[in-house]
Amino acid sequence: MEALKPVDPKEQRWNGLDFFILWAGAGISLAEIWAGGMLRPMGFLIGVAVILIGHFIGNTALALGGILGSEHGIPTMVALRPSFGIRGSYLASILNIIQLIGWTAVMIWIGGNAADALLKSHVGSHPKAWMIGIGLVTIVWSFVGETFWKWLQRISVAGLLILSAAMTLMVFTSYGWHTLLSAKGEGGLAVPLGIDLVVAMPISWLPLVADYSRFSRKTVSAFWGTWWGYFFLSSWMYLVGLAAAIATHSDTPDSMVLQLMAGAGWILPALLIVLFSTFTTTFLDIYSTAVSAQNLLPSLSEKRGIVTTGILGILVALIFDASQYENFLLLIGSFFCPMFGVTLTDYFLIRKRHIDTDALDKKEGPYWYNGGIHWKAIFAWLVGVGLYQISFQHGWPIGSTLPSMIIAGGVYFFSTAGTSKKAS
Repeated sequence: MEALKPVDPKEQRWNGLDFFILWAGAGISLAEIWAGGMLRPMGFLIGVAVILIGHFIGNTALALGGILGSEHGIPTMVALRPSFGIRGSYLASILNIIQLIGWTAVMIWIGGNAADALLKSHVGSHPKAWMIGIGLVTIVWSFVGETFWKWLQRISVAGLLILSAAMTLMVFTSYGWHTLLSAKGEGGLAVPLGIDLVVAMPISWLPLVADYSRFSRKTVSAFWGTWWGYFFLSSWMYLVGLAAAIATHSDTPDSMVLQLMAGAGWILPALLIVLFSTFTTTFLDIYSTAVSAQNLLPSLSEKRGIVTTGILGILVALIFDASQYENFLLLIGSFFCPMFGVTLTDYFLIRKRHIDTDALDKKEGPYWYNGGIHWKAIFAWLVGVGLYQISFQHGWPIGSTLPSMIIAGGVYFFSTAGTSKKAS
């Protein structure tokens, strides 16, 4: 049952810079550039505002979720046991495993197709071979463990920052600030939906943020390192994608940006961005799938989980339907926004940041509830999921993210506050 125990204090060595680099690496992604392009109907200025607002909301939730790990040394899915019950957390783990395998596939698919597009005139078109190769390297990257991740991320992210700066400069000088600033919105995408599309990206990391914050020395440094690292780089990539999509009227701005670099003779830098941005992001998905699986099966070895996840991600990537990417983002938001509305309410408002880590695996203990499931939490979560879908379908002016999180948390709070079990 070691997978359920807090991290040994001797292993809690990460500082704020480590978290900034870790989440910066997650933010430098072709998926973010692609998602930024989805905001093209809004025009440049409104799109930028939506990017900043969405990331502010999503990153705040992300960093708050990390506190559960930094204060108790436990991964995210285990940290859900006090609110949803020991067995109730299994549902969250299953959903998280599904979404992380999905994200692994998305990232491998994007990386493989981008690398193929850059080099097919030189070596022929072999996108599936690129996907398999990228997937295998990412599995190895996931294997090396948290001590080596810090150095791999530092070297990779430093190089990616330089390359990303060059990429950004090329995009804006090629297309021109005047063209971008004067671009009018085409309509067809409401601001609330745009914000939901942005929020979905940091929210997708919320179910695994504590898997890494549990290695932190201090909660404050983990919080701000996570917040700024992902906010800065993910917003940046969204901005690049938005600019390229507006200038080229393309639905695949990531490809347009890379082709722009290749056309200027920057094929190698473009390829490095493709490969290393995929590695620094996707290894998080693969590793955390294994960690989430251990909440279901504590005896499962971490490395076996990594290999299984990586192989499944590669297989799904080979059949991935790119037209479903937007729906995938919104589906993630509909499940995980209200789920963590419940969890954050439970942790910060009900428990006052206290968890009995010795009781996390005890049958008939304080987190067993009714047969291992806390039905009040499940009910509040389902209310939030339903509200997200209703607000999305009807285009509420305040969007779907905040209402679903707030209402799910409110239903949970008023149904459980003051009960005897919540004091433990």
